[in-house]
Amino acid sequence: MSNDERPELQALDELERAVADLTGELSSWRRRALRAEGEQAELGSGYDAVGNRERIMELEAENKDLLSRLAAARTRVNELLGRLRFLEEQVAIGEQAR
Repeated sequence: MSNDERPELQALDELERAVADLTGELSSWRRRALRAEGEQAELGSGYDAVGNRERIMELEAENKDLLSRLAAARTRVNELLGRLRFLEEQVAIGEQAR
């Protein structure tokens, strides 16, 4: 009798293939986990991905605020330069009138 004629043996063969496939997958995941643990160890025990992400978000918000303040300062400086030019022109006109 062949395995094709006995359904229980065919089911057993399928189960063995499934277990072999799962064993391979488990080995792959274990290698990945070990590699990730090694990388984390290289970064040091103080490495905190969540904390770093929060810090990055804080820095991005601070950067946005600073860029906004810088743009406002540029606008103010340009306004002051305009006033200074006007005053210089007025002084030059006054000196010409003398």
